[in-house]
Amino acid sequence: MDIKIYTNPNCSWCQKAKAWFKKKKQSFQELDLDESDTYRDEILEKTRQLATPVIDIDGEIIVGFDEPALTLAIEKAKNKI
Repeated sequence: MDIKIYTNPNCSWCQKAKAWFKKKKQSFQELDLDESDTYRDEILEKTRQLATPVIDIDGEIIVGFDEPALTLAIEKAKNKI
């Protein structure tokens, strides 16, 4: 399962999302928008907005920290294997 979290350092919801994934023992790749314009371009292409966090779970995009949506996306990704 491939999980990417697009974040920025001042985003409290980004911190909550990362903590949630750690609590669930799910590994993820953090992509800080302040570190690369490429990451900004990627989320604009995926969502047409610059809100964070943007979470990509095997191609399913979730904007914001939405626990039920994240849980469902993880279950869907696990069932693909």
